[in-house]
Amino acid sequence: MRYEELTLEGRNAIIEAFRSGKTIDKVFVLDGCQDGPIRTIIREAKKTDAIIQYVKKERLDQMSQMGKHQGAIAYAAAYEYATVDDLFVRAEQKKEDPFFILLDNIEDPYNLGSIIRTANQAGAHGVIIPKRRAVGLTAAVARASAGAVNYTPVAKVTNLVKTMEELKKRGMWFVCGDMDGEVMYRQDLTGPIGVVIGNEGDGVSRLVRENCDFVASIPMFGDIDSLNASVAAGILSYEIVRQRMEKKK
Repeated sequence: MRYEELTLEGRNAIIEAFRSGKTIDKVFVLDGCQDGPIRTIIREAKKTDAIIQYVKKERLDQMSQMGKHQGAIAYAAAYEYATVDDLFVRAEQKKEDPFFILLDNIEDPYNLGSIIRTANQAGAHGVIIPKRRAVGLTAAVARASAGAVNYTPVAKVTNLVKTMEELKKRGMWFVCGDMDGEVMYRQDLTGPIGVVIGNEGDGVSRLVRENCDFVASIPMFGDIDSLNASVAAGILSYEIVRQRMEKKK
């Protein structure tokens, strides 16, 4: 699937996509435009909690691939999102403690795709991403996942902190990756667990970190002080795999 297939241009195309139930991640509309079809697009976007950005005509012209945007361009998801309940169902079907990977504002499509691929191979029951300030399930993400997006559910939530609070009530606890934490090999990472991985530049945000039960660091012996987000997710995930396998012995 090419990325162009996920870019919707023109008022009627976007309105019909909303009405057909297609998942729209983001809508760009001409700032100040108040005509009927544009108001309809904005109304439909608000119903589905799609992100709305008001931009100048020059920006829309730059984004347009067909030159017929009519004041509106939308990005649709390449794949349908799951719900958080879907992730629990997956864990129940496998008769395993829930194991989720939560991503705090991951903006790089390659990183998200790589993390979904790792989640699949490590046996995680799904990935949770926020709706804002984060990349969605674009075609680039799907390619980077090497097909794993077809098998590993990805849930998109409005508020990551609130979701974590709700998951705690369902028996889960959370560990986030940060170089200031205790070395991961000294921590018990078994049981119903969510691994929280932060933004490529800023790491895990303060509020999200405060809602984590533990902070785990990955031992590093090189000359730089950080790892790529997808690499960090892989290392932490496979420490959970190791501990789960040890517990089964």
